[in-house]
Amino acid sequence: MIRIQEADFDVSTEITALRKGDLLVGAVVTFVGTVRDINEGSQIKGMTLEHYPGMTEKALDEIITQAKTRWEIRNTLVIHRVGSLLPEDQIVLVAVTSAHRGEAFAACEFIMDYLKTAAPFWKKEETSEGARWVDARVTDAAAMARWLKS
Repeated sequence: MIRIQEADFDVSTEITALRKGDLLVGAVVTFVGTVRDINEGSQIKGMTLEHYPGMTEKALDEIITQAKTRWEIRNTLVIHRVGSLLPEDQIVLVAVTSAHRGEAFAACEFIMDYLKTAAPFWKKEETSEGARWVDARVTDAAAMARWLKS
């Protein structure tokens, strides 16, 4: 399941719904990304996330399909917020269920690496020095590159 939304989410509620009724689930792995208050040495006052409706969901659906072909996972959930956010706000939830933890950990990391590098989201930070668009970090690109080899 994929949801792009402005509203915050409750991790516990989302996990409960994701695994409900699936007795084959033995592992649930989650990642929650939040807005930091400092990035690249600057104080972050807030952040704006933008996306292309329709295009973003299609791109995320494709990466989840890839994850399901690589690992034996039961279900996935990606919630990504857009709009204006403040430090400490939740940005993204990636949750993966499977029978065993190894599959869920790998798939969750794969999906998150894609989100950080190739998903069609644009992030603008508001700092004391002014607004700036944020690019993917070199470490994010390196993390994604390892999946392309396998």
